[in-house]
Amino acid sequence: MKKIVIIGIAGGTASGKSTLADNLSRQSNPEATAVIRLDRYYRDHPELTFDERKKLNYDRPEAFDIELVVAHMKDLIAGRSIECPDYDFSLHRRKQTTDTINPRPVIIIEGIMALAIPAIRELIDFKIFVDTPADVRLLRRIHRDLNERGRTLESVADQYLSTVRPMHDLYVESSKVYADIIVPEGGYNLVALDLLVSRVLQMIAESSR
Repeated sequence: MKKIVIIGIAGGTASGKSTLADNLSRQSNPEATAVIRLDRYYRDHPELTFDERKKLNYDRPEAFDIELVVAHMKDLIAGRSIECPDYDFSLHRRKQTTDTINPRPVIIIEGIMALAIPAIRELIDFKIFVDTPADVRLLRRIHRDLNERGRTLESVADQYLSTVRPMHDLYVESSKVYADIIVPEGGYNLVALDLLVSRVLQMIAESSR
């Protein structure tokens, strides 16, 4: 394995980033790709109470453990395995468990700030921005947070209005200019997915030469 290629997938909340990352990995070669979720790298705040953690702004760059993300990306690029943290979104705390991720020819990192944080962006070889209408993203986020993250409708609405929407306008939307390719609807865009799978297969082949 001569070179590890990093693909970055950014976009607004619930835009289809995870679906695109998973489909790219599954339809190209799951054995030659690995997916890293940026939202597993939220900073841990054991010193705060649950009510205090609920009030934090999780939609700005400083909410992420950027130093750890960068260190892990560099480890993978250098051919070293990492212990990827896990995160409990219902408690706003990092879990004690981790997942081992081994270096693969293609590493996909996805998250709202994947292109907005310079230290992460400069390590990415191929940059993708998922562009999905705000109303569609909001409906998907409500469904996800209620069913998968143990939130209430009131908390989802409060967070969206207070931090998610303004931080999207400030950081996420503006990071679109760094993208090599913009994909409407993310993993639900089957035409774009087919083209990207072909590109990933090419990357895997080139990595093994």
